[in-house]
Amino acid sequence: MRGASSLAVSTLLIAVEIDGRTMQRECDCCPEIAVVHETLVRDGVKSEVHLCVAHAQERGYILPSSEGPTLIVSKLLEQTKPVAVRAARACPVCAMTMAAIRAAGLAGCPQCYSFFEGDLGLIIERAQGGATVHVGRHPEHAGELVDRAAMRNKLAKELREAVSREEYERAARLRDALLQLGVPVDKNEVDIAFKIGSQGDEKDGAPS
Repeated sequence: MRGASSLAVSTLLIAVEIDGRTMQRECDCCPEIAVVHETLVRDGVKSEVHLCVAHAQERGYILPSSEGPTLIVSKLLEQTKPVAVRAARACPVCAMTMAAIRAAGLAGCPQCYSFFEGDLGLIIERAQGGATVHVGRHPEHAGELVDRAAMRNKLAKELREAVSREEYERAARLRDALLQLGVPVDKNEVDIAFKIGSQGDEKDGAPS
């Protein structure tokens, strides 16, 4: 409907429009043409209100104006508790949403890591003791096996970055998570693992 303004609410839907030509209905209070049409649906029960300019002004829906009637949105806001309505984003590969990942504590597939990159890191880290890559089982409805090679590469990269920043505790957790994948590590990764251990021992043995 032209000129319509609407509020989405949990138990109440209000649709208001100011256009006498769109809905040729008489005012509920007099024979004049209604210019405000309000539809309320509460607990599955629908009711309608149709008001002309004068009665809409009387009830506070519109104010007199030299340019024609003006809708008072604040009146609707006072009567309802609007909630934001936003379509949930879903991974294009496994169809997992961020809410589902939060509930499970696991990503659905490797694509989730790039699709939800901004939100997923902390969740995975909390769920898996510091590792920011999904190393556990994947939900059965994901539709495909988790790409362990891609996960291993990402985990190994984060391991090297942690070592270069001397974040040895985090590096140790990442190394352990890499081993949980059941994939043999290459020589460079073995060298990194030894570096973690040796430098960690030096730090522990250093005089305070």
